[in-house]
Amino acid sequence: MEKVITDDLDAMLDIFPPRIKRTLVKLEDRRELLEVVLDLGRTPEARFVQRELILDSQEITEQDIEYVTARISDFSGDNRSGIERTLHRISAIRNRKGRIVGLTCRVGRAVYGTINIIEDLVQSGKSILLLGRPGVGKTTMLRETARVLADEFGKRVIIVDTSNEIAGDGDIPHPAIGHARRMQVATPDMQHAVMIEAVENHMPEVIVIDEIGTGLEAQAARTIAERGVQLVATAHGNTLENLMMNPTLSDLIGGIQSVTLGDEEARRRGTQKSILERMSAPTFHILVEIQDWDRVAIHPDVGEAVDIILRGQLPSTETRWADENGEVHIEKVVPTVVNERRPTVARRAVKTDGQPRLFLFGVNRGRMEQVADEMRVNLELVNKLEDATLLVTSKKYYRQKPKKVKEAEASNVPIFVLRGNTPPQIRQLLNTLYPAEIPQKVSSFEQALGEAREAVEKILGGEETVELSPQSAYIRRLQHLIAERNALSSQSTGKDPDRRVRIFRG
Repeated sequence: MEKVITDDLDAMLDIFPPRIKRTLVKLEDRRELLEVVLDLGRTPEARFVQRELILDSQEITEQDIEYVTARISDFSGDNRSGIERTLHRISAIRNRKGRIVGLTCRVGRAVYGTINIIEDLVQSGKSILLLGRPGVGKTTMLRETARVLADEFGKRVIIVDTSNEIAGDGDIPHPAIGHARRMQVATPDMQHAVMIEAVENHMPEVIVIDEIGTGLEAQAARTIAERGVQLVATAHGNTLENLMMNPTLSDLIGGIQSVTLGDEEARRRGTQKSILERMSAPTFHILVEIQDWDRVAIHPDVGEAVDIILRGQLPSTETRWADENGEVHIEKVVPTVVNERRPTVARRAVKTDGQPRLFLFGVNRGRMEQVADEMRVNLELVNKLEDATLLVTSKKYYRQKPKKVKEAEASNVPIFVLRGNTPPQIRQLLNTLYPAEIPQKVSSFEQALGEAREAVEKILGGEETVELSPQSAYIRRLQHLIAERNALSSQSTGKDPDRRVRIFRG
């Protein structure tokens, strides 16, 4: 299904004073408008994705503020209002006496077709939790999920709409939710009570909730899930690790507790006696990290992913993205770099200033050099951890957590764990670091990273996107890191051996 966007923009323009509305109507790109900001004593401002625009040289007066507030609904306890039967949101800034001195008028858009990328998950009947930074499209995807489940799959869907962001302002819901029903919430601190009321009074098969943010709401979500109702919700946080570190919301993914093992059990597991474990089954079966409007990372089994992270490893994820033609691509990511102290750090901490420099710990140096000679790899081994770009150890030594491993973790030096100290395992490592199909391996490694850095400079200089040369999975991971360090977006495209990284503005 092709994406279709509706925004009821004329209804938004009608609430502004005539001098501001006239300027907005004349803008050719007004359909790209994100929000209009009206602050007392300042000039009115329009914000777009790529620019900001002063709408009038005359400063905003109290009369301008009153003109707008007279044309919208009353503000709720969270200082939000709207325009009846639209998705637009108007948020107020008040002074110490409660008088409104600023307005943020955000354009609300219904986007049909946004859940194609996760439609199979939605119709599975499993509970789904959506995460992502503000403005990335969580609420939009939630709204479309409610419509598809109600209209296309005939489910009984109830939306708990705390700030009227999902179904719009007024008593009549916006058509974007289809036949889903909507329950409004009088004040934000009553959302948990309305969640329970929904399941007790209206027999839903699906409950849709925006922004679970308190312990009471997390408990209500667990109660709903235990009654066999499918939950689709968003929560505060960008990644699974965010929820694990949030004591208020960690119950959504099973909760985390400290457990003391007996000596024998600790030896059997190869861990310390005091470890972290998941407390119970997660409320949500599937977690979707929305990275961009057309790109998500999926943890298809939340409980398994949490357990893997608590064991000091990076969980496998499924990355999906839609191309320009709307075709959905799926890539399963199985990480090889681990870091027990903070698993995600390893992805961001790889040094990128030349060829790989390996520090071996618990790995036979002579065997490593022999395999490298056989593969004709120009191997660089270092004797000091501070000179290394990668620590290589075996599974046996990594479990024991010796001093050097802890130092590597503390210094954010990535760790490659070999399953065994054997030639096949070493050969697999060297194939990852020095892909056999690329001639002049060492110089190619440096050239690939240099190409990524040059691409970053081009984009920071004004170019929109730069596509790099095909590389191995390991080098692509480092190229993604270079983009991330410079606050840019990137994605891998194509199929091996022509798979490559594209860097672009987020």
